[in-house]
Amino acid sequence: MQLSRRITGLTAGGSDGWDVYYRAKDMLAAGEPVIQLTIGEHDIGTDRKIIDAMHAAALEGHVGYSMFNGNLNLREAVAARVATRTGVPTTPENVLVVPGGQAGLFAAHHAACDEGDTALYIDPYYATYPGTIRGVGAKAQPIFARPDRNFQPDPAEIAAVAPGAKSLLINTPNNPSGVIYTRETMEGIAGACQDHDLWLISDEVYESMIWQGEHISPRTLPGMAERTLVVGSMSKSHAMTGSRIGWIVGPEEAIEHLGNLSTHTTYGVAGFVQEAATFALGMGEAFETEVSDPFRRRRDLVIDMLEGQTAVRAIPADGGMFVMLDVRATGLSGEEFADRLLTEHLVGVMPGESFGQAAAGHIRVALTVDDDRLAGAIGLLIELATELAA
Repeated sequence: MQLSRRITGLTAGGSDGWDVYYRAKDMLAAGEPVIQLTIGEHDIGTDRKIIDAMHAAALEGHVGYSMFNGNLNLREAVAARVATRTGVPTTPENVLVVPGGQAGLFAAHHAACDEGDTALYIDPYYATYPGTIRGVGAKAQPIFARPDRNFQPDPAEIAAVAPGAKSLLINTPNNPSGVIYTRETMEGIAGACQDHDLWLISDEVYESMIWQGEHISPRTLPGMAERTLVVGSMSKSHAMTGSRIGWIVGPEEAIEHLGNLSTHTTYGVAGFVQEAATFALGMGEAFETEVSDPFRRRRDLVIDMLEGQTAVRAIPADGGMFVMLDVRATGLSGEEFADRLLTEHLVGVMPGESFGQAAAGHIRVALTVDDDRLAGAIGLLIELATELAA
């Protein structure tokens, strides 16, 4: 039997970008002491109070069908959070609850694109972006954010390829680079979207992890609320990765139609998970700071360790739970360096090439192990890079 071109073409016939991660995981399963710095998974797990709230909600009967667009109490909590943080009036009618940020990205592109439309995205990108776009039948077209600009997109380059496109996907704070797009960048992106009638899909799952600079949600910019779909998630802010709970915030008409899509795809999110998410949001910003603080500390640790050597350069890590490192001085690609680091020193990192062509010659380090193990891994990384650069 012939499978559809859409499903067989999700990775464009090549790797999905996670080969090093899979190999590191297999080595760990075989008992090798790999320090796993590949994937953005908190080392603390979900807080017990949130788990208890989820358990209690299940016992109280929240185990049947839920509202397909999200329970009202959770949509109210998300709307209040967004309105408080951005200053943009937001109501429950602007919010759709989805099973995680990835489902939100998929649904948002369904809202923005028809079959065969061109959907733009910034390279470097989170590894699922091109496949998500192909999965809705659109054509995925990258726009390169270059190392010499510290991976800030150039609005002029966006405007140059925008004619005829339907959407643009951005991610700030950015995974993999850790860069936060500046106000100048965001205003330029907004101008390109308005001039060329693009939907802007804004992945903001790291907006609670800001180390320096200012996070600007594009809904706050003039004329952008009616053409922006913001994807948010509890995964990073509340260490709820496995709970698969997130949202889309956008214009009421778009959210209404996206609710119809949910009826035909996910049929809603488990009620006990939604109740736990509502409880978690009620814990306030202090709890989100508690979750994020270890990554700020570890980011500073890595930056301090890199001082005084020239084999490895850090891209400014403004936010998120990663640091991107430039290893081009070693003469190796990011893939080659990551492979040698894993083989010779049992440290797993992601090659920059997993996130697009713009990040070639770089690696992404996840700050997801305790400080001592992270420091040991970075020491081995610097040792290998210095040896190769010499």
